[in-house]
Amino acid sequence: MNAGNMKAEIIGGEFQRQEDTFRQWVRRDGSGDYPAAAGRYHLYVSLACPWAHRTIITRRLLGLEGAVGMSVVDPVRDERGWAFGQGPGHGPDPVCGFRFLSEAYLASDPHYAARVTVPVLWDRLRGCIVNNDENDLMRIFNTEFAAFAGNQVDLYPPELEGQIEALNEWIYPTINDGVYRAGFATSQAAYERAVRRLFASLDRLEELLAGRRYLTGKRITAADWKLFPTLIRFDAVYHGHFKCNLRRLVDYPNLWGYVRDLYQQEGVAETVNFDHIKRHYYVTHTDINPTRIVPLGPVLDLQAPPGRQHLGD
Repeated sequence: MNAGNMKAEIIGGEFQRQEDTFRQWVRRDGSGDYPAAAGRYHLYVSLACPWAHRTIITRRLLGLEGAVGMSVVDPVRDERGWAFGQGPGHGPDPVCGFRFLSEAYLASDPHYAARVTVPVLWDRLRGCIVNNDENDLMRIFNTEFAAFAGNQVDLYPPELEGQIEALNEWIYPTINDGVYRAGFATSQAAYERAVRRLFASLDRLEELLAGRRYLTGKRITAADWKLFPTLIRFDAVYHGHFKCNLRRLVDYPNLWGYVRDLYQQEGVAETVNFDHIKRHYYVTHTDINPTRIVPLGPVLDLQAPPGRQHLGD
């Protein structure tokens, strides 16, 4: 799922997201058509997209850079979709020489007619897309590629699986997808409904994080890395561009400290590219920002001490 893809339709003024199409699974035991192997699979992403950001962070935290290659598309997207080309923070496709990501979709399914989205896990051997669902890919990287991971990290500890899923049940529709339901609403009622639900959930998170360092307690899990890409974009994009402006994230002491805590984890800051994020939203969404002017701010001090160590390591 992703921001710029707008893989959705508007029904009754409300933003409705389309389902992901490619849901094959990579298997660590070697079974099936897609056995886990170093160097066989390649990840296509946008640094602007919060859904792709989840997979970028997972790949980095697990230390899978040597096992799974990655290419970044141009953050500015036109009617032809996500494109490959040389620019700051992005470049040509080194695997297949695609000019547009749509070519990967059509190579995998010549009849594909839905939205072209990131992230995409590409099988270099079979020449097709394996999976384009970020939640699947987080689990695939965490479990099926564990043998190739440079870091011993488990984002889905069995004892916390229930909590992770329970958190996602209300965080995803009201916050992760909620900012889009507000930003792309075409009726006042749909917009106000989405914004009220969004800030009710942010208020709930603020209260939850007053007593625990991370969403499930003292341990960082997939639940945190699913939430982080939305929160890190909030003040820079969603507050203004999507009119989610009841409060800024910096107005929430616990939430803002939590975001800084996650941002300062080893390797995470390098996955955050505000240039790509802001240029994508403000230049691509011409129906919302027809002037295509990209704001200079906000100035965010993400390196300030989080002040959350007292809640546990």
